[in-house]
Amino acid sequence: MTFLRLHSASEVLSQEEETSLSKSMKVWRDSNETTGCPFFWVHIYSDSSVVIRQLKCWKGYSGDHQKLLFGFYDHGHQDYPGWALRNYIAFLSLRWKIEKVQFLCYRERRGEPDLEKSLIGEASFAAPHGWDGSDYVPEIIGWEGEKAGDRKKEKILKPIDLDSLNPASQDEEKQVMHLKLMGWRHPSLVLNKLRSARCLVLGAGALGCEVSRLLMTWGVRKLTVVDGGCVAIPDIVKQSLYVDNDCGVPRATAIVPHLKERCPAVEVEGIQMEIPVPGNPVSKTKMSSVLDNCKRLQALVASSDVVFLLTDTWESRWFPTLLCANENKIAITAASGYDSYLVMRHGAGPGHNLSTEDALGHQRLGCCFCNDSTSFVNLVLNETVALPGLTSIASGKAVELFARILHHEEGIHAPGDIAGMDTEHWLGLLPHQMQGSLPECALSTVIGNSSNDCNACSNGVLSEYRREGLDFIMKAINQPTYLKDLTGVSNNVIKLDTCLTLPVSFPVNSGKLSSV
Repeated sequence: MTFLRLHSASEVLSQEEETSLSKSMKVWRDSNETTGCPFFWVHIYSDSSVVIRQLKCWKGYSGDHQKLLFGFYDHGHQDYPGWALRNYIAFLSLRWKIEKVQFLCYRERRGEPDLEKSLIGEASFAAPHGWDGSDYVPEIIGWEGEKAGDRKKEKILKPIDLDSLNPASQDEEKQVMHLKLMGWRHPSLVLNKLRSARCLVLGAGALGCEVSRLLMTWGVRKLTVVDGGCVAIPDIVKQSLYVDNDCGVPRATAIVPHLKERCPAVEVEGIQMEIPVPGNPVSKTKMSSVLDNCKRLQALVASSDVVFLLTDTWESRWFPTLLCANENKIAITAASGYDSYLVMRHGAGPGHNLSTEDALGHQRLGCCFCNDSTSFVNLVLNETVALPGLTSIASGKAVELFARILHHEEGIHAPGDIAGMDTEHWLGLLPHQMQGSLPECALSTVIGNSSNDCNACSNGVLSEYRREGLDFIMKAINQPTYLKDLTGVSNNVIKLDTCLTLPVSFPVNSGKLSSV
């Protein structure tokens, strides 16, 4: 681009033309149709009257070009045009084949036209050779040229990221502001780690709704929610994300728009699917669909970083637990009874060497099925009846546990902490299990190591699963005693059935260390 002349507008225009231009610019600025148009063209007639038009009106115009100025709102330096003029003149020259462009850099002062500071000039722009080719790279500001002493001959693209001006990006920035404020207090907070975590939420009931919402509060933006049920009338009050219009709609379908309403940036997928359970034989007609569900759940766990087990029944958590142990995925279980709750993280899987120790040499922490955890069985079997505030407490602790695991240097291999221990972790202790009781206002932290007799994560079970694949799963489903016989539990003196006679509430002693 070449400047041919540049002067103050007050030097080029007559007094009458200045007055007409000022009045016309005020009308242009105050009009609802043109208030958001920063580019325009000005036609000055021989009688000093001025008409301002939008650029779209140029196509059918023919007249005296000596009295025509292409104008734009300029906020540049007082002596020079703003950078927008470069693209403006390039557009006029290339699009409309105007060899010499007469322009107006219109400026205001305190809301009034300032023609002394406004500039009128003329410039030409020679179209570069091959500019209309698909592979043409313009040599304009915004590209970094060759540096002194640099042997590289190619240009380096320096694009300007305008995503911050996107209203959706601005909303997202406001939603994570509380996390950035937390980062000032705790510099160890890694927002990208939270944002990129792929979370699989199994169960979209009371616990699933709360956990999904809290995960978004922590900055998680990749969610997959699996559920096989539909929203019922009692769910509207108990399950925080649903409304009356959702009644009869599959929960996995209904939850997606409600999560999107709260956080448009979240990538959420709802999958309606029944999770296969052991000891519940299926007919031959349903065999194909059950196998499809097994394969789909395998793929979902393999593609996730964290799995939340929040289903209504204890048995439906078995297959996901086995998959998490096999894939060495972080798994978090939350369950509520009438007035008590349990939140725990599963230990690392035994690995391909089927060792009782994890990759860091620690004794592996147990899963929710290790040692037939009696408190867990009783809680889940009575989960449909619970004090109203219980699910919110359990969900909050489950999500806090997730954030602590993600920021712990040992991750899934982190040893379990006990209440009262000293910790250098900025988010606090990282327990294995938390058992709480509302009537007693008590919270207990418990450690339970993995069991050799566990029907979900023991070496024997995983060895058979890795050897037989889905055939093993179908045996566990169709043969009620298959897992007990495989692990030797059926030969033990203490039967799992005796767990069902225990009271719904369990005693809580702060700092309790389990011997399991």
